[in-house]
Amino acid sequence: MKKNDAYLHIGRASDLSGVDRTLYRFFEMIPGALSVITLLLFIVLSFFIPSVVAYFTIGFSAYWLFKTIFLTTHLRHNFKRMTHNLNIDWTKKLENTNHEEIIHLVILPFFREPYEVLAESVRAIDTASFSNKQIAVVLAAEEAGGREALESAQRIEKEFQNTFLAIMTTVHPKGQEGEIPGKGSNIAYAAKVSKEKIIDARAIPHEKVIVSAMDSDTVVYKDYFSCLTWHFLTCDNPLRSSFQPVPLYNNNIWSSPMLSRVLGYSSTFWQMIQQERPERLSTFASHAVPLVPLIEANYWQRNMVNEDSRIFFNLFMLYDGDYEVIPLSYPVSMDANVAPTFWGTVQNLYKQHLRWSYGSAENIPYLMFHFIKNPNISLVKKVRLLFVHIEGAWSLAVQPLILFAVGWMPLVIGGKDFNNTVLSYNLPIVSSWFLTAAMFGLVFLAIYSLQLIPKNPQNHTFRAQVPMALQWILVPFTMVIFSSIPGLDAQLRLAFGKYLGFWNTPKFRT
Repeated sequence: MKKNDAYLHIGRASDLSGVDRTLYRFFEMIPGALSVITLLLFIVLSFFIPSVVAYFTIGFSAYWLFKTIFLTTHLRHNFKRMTHNLNIDWTKKLENTNHEEIIHLVILPFFREPYEVLAESVRAIDTASFSNKQIAVVLAAEEAGGREALESAQRIEKEFQNTFLAIMTTVHPKGQEGEIPGKGSNIAYAAKVSKEKIIDARAIPHEKVIVSAMDSDTVVYKDYFSCLTWHFLTCDNPLRSSFQPVPLYNNNIWSSPMLSRVLGYSSTFWQMIQQERPERLSTFASHAVPLVPLIEANYWQRNMVNEDSRIFFNLFMLYDGDYEVIPLSYPVSMDANVAPTFWGTVQNLYKQHLRWSYGSAENIPYLMFHFIKNPNISLVKKVRLLFVHIEGAWSLAVQPLILFAVGWMPLVIGGKDFNNTVLSYNLPIVSSWFLTAAMFGLVFLAIYSLQLIPKNPQNHTFRAQVPMALQWILVPFTMVIFSSIPGLDAQLRLAFGKYLGFWNTPKFRT
């Protein structure tokens, strides 16, 4: 590590002792406490002061409308930016740069994914516009994945053995002390091994290496590495920057059920919105980190669930706030979350969003603890980052329930006196007007999703695209079932010390 920071890789309160453990444990309770207190206040006040809740619900509905307009505007800007970037000749833009010196180390961690999933990802890297002789591919297997998984990796390694600068398979040992089995511990092991066997063995300067940690189903677009290289070479401080593409869940979109499509594109749109607000952006899923800061941080955390966002916060703390995520506004394609049955898909979607929500919640105590311990980060950065993540976790869990359930409690339990008031009469009318107006934002989501979706391999007619547009009427339902409920679930698990383990999203193709 760059400095002796014993706190850098804290995963949970149990990693600490004494006063530090008590303090961190208190911070772990804050996200869940804020959400539960908010919802309880709505219910309790609906009994005793229903008019206050009614006014707040109307105000909150208005706020939701203006927030929808604000976010839709950012989405529109990023959609135009991404479309523009897809049409740029990034290879030509690299002319007159020292791009020939840059090496991409691509890590594809996997557990028991089928050969076809991994092979498609490697083929996409092979056909990318950037020189294959400047790309090293690491197939990061898990020992717990068994013999079949290892054989898939070895088959791919043999198939592409003369294609790249290097291709190798690493096998992450199971049962390592201080680790949670999952992507973080796997890619940390793979990065360390491949650094020694590929980068150091060829005496490649570390400052010329960009490490891409990609989900096993990530299919890069043709100019992805050229785009990433250009941003690395032209940004203000490349060794203090991570790089984030836009995840499109397009690989199996035409064979995915409606719920998977809506939630997949909802995640895509949220990432696009965040790319227009880089001060709020952290790394997510497939991302890229220069090798130098990665080594100084001792790679990704091995003792937590969501290593993808945490590596940004590790580096932010390591460099006293002098670290950022640069949005690429350029996509990579991934799998929508599906299972062989409808209920299996519902369960998988819930588990995936529970894991994401848990990651959002567990970053809050990490930030609060480090901000107390580190006086070198400016107060402005501390306040801004804390507000962004506390408000984000709170909104995720609470807002949909207020809008579609709890906010209407005064009409149910407010009593006769309240129900005879003009306010009681106007509450559903005014709130419904604001919510209906906000739902017009779904029209834009439908339009953008239809433009992002790939061509149907079966050449279906226009009729096949109609469900792709109408599916957005499910958003109020998905906001409650796959946002609020897993959000509260995750926050309460963290608050009560019922820490979540890593769940590997199964890859299923029809």
